[in-house]
Amino acid sequence: MSCGAHDVAGLEALRVPAVLVLTTEFSEALRAQARAVGIQPRHVQVAHPIQDRTDDELRALADGALDGILDQLTARERRA
Repeated sequence: MSCGAHDVAGLEALRVPAVLVLTTEFSEALRAQARAVGIQPRHVQVAHPIQDRTDDELRALADGALDGILDQLTARERRA
């Protein structure tokens, strides 16, 4: 989680809507980074791990995350 939250914050600063997609393993790292640098990137979590998943399993994870991503992008108020 070295730059994902910063990337989202940078895009948002440019007025480009963005959502960070991360696995559940990195949720605490995101919270710690957000507190440390004062950012609250929009984000959606998917199941961990992903590296050994098949293409079909990855598609299923992406399909499952889509509603959350769209919700984050279209929400009037930003959620942490």
